[in-house]
Amino acid sequence: GGDNLFDSILMADNRFHNEGYQEGFEEGVRVGLAEGRSHGAAHGAKVATEVSFYYGFALTWKCLLQNSTDARASKRLKTVESLIGLIQRFPHDDPSYENLQEDMERVRAKFRQTCSLLNVPVDFRDYVNGSHGLSF
Repeated sequence: GGDNLFDSILMADNRFHNEGYQEGFEEGVRVGLAEGRSHGAAHGAKVATEVSFYYGFALTWKCLLQNSTDARASKRLKTVESLIGLIQRFPHDDPSYENLQEDMERVRAKFRQTCSLLNVPVDFRDYVNGSHGLSF
């Protein structure tokens, strides 16, 4: 009896340390998952807003250019259609897509190229912030 009582007293510090560690670890996992979901949702919304803007921009210009007989309109239309193609191949419903950043950079580069050919301002943030009259 006395040895068991002495052992339980000596081991109490170790047992409390292990229990505290386990509780802290479980709480950290729970909080980490909640913060990760929140961050993912916010980042996903920003990416979706940007891609949606580019898509609407490209579709609008496609409508404007497709009936033009201007020689330059053909090159512009091909660039706009290329931007549309990039966006349509974008994996919208895969949250674990590994090449998200690389593909976003391709879409942004194609958008900049398209804007240059169309002679329109390039900065997406200007449109979203309303400096060009876009509002929701």
